[in-house]
Amino acid sequence: MRSLLNLTAAFLLQTTAVFAFTFPNIDGGQIDLDDWKGRPVLVANTASLCAFTKQYDELQALYDTYKNMGLIVLTVPSDDFKQELGSNEQVKEFCAVNFALDLPMTHVTHVRGAKAHPFYRDVKAQIGFVPRWNFNKVLLDGSGKVVATFGAGAKPMGRAIRSEIDAILASP
Repeated sequence: MRSLLNLTAAFLLQTTAVFAFTFPNIDGGQIDLDDWKGRPVLVANTASLCAFTKQYDELQALYDTYKNMGLIVLTVPSDDFKQELGSNEQVKEFCAVNFALDLPMTHVTHVRGAKAHPFYRDVKAQIGFVPRWNFNKVLLDGSGKVVATFGAGAKPMGRAIRSEIDAILASP
């Protein structure tokens, strides 16, 4: 029985370590997920030249709707699907000009494969989730646990994502 409890405790520790990661910030410096402990975080891998790029508007709307309740929406531009612009500066300008984003954004980052960012490798190890396309989303609760994942077709302002966020915000 004791070994089962130790195994369960080890699993819980493993699944709440997501806030241990940092990303290079597209504006310079680092984005430290630990700064957002206690807050839900939606992480979306993005690309400027994707058919789903219009979801930037909904990601911003989602953030605007829930930011006063604590939600963070982190965008992670990636060229893993060959649909991102050539530099961090181009991505930042594209998002500012076309979508007026004020969401936290990382440098262009690998989200799958051998070069995947440690956050994505950890999510894969925890629950087997690997982004299959741009605009896949990972929702973390305030303890850093992966609560849900969503494919590219899941609209940020859609019922599926909002109901998960509402449930996190309603829990003690």
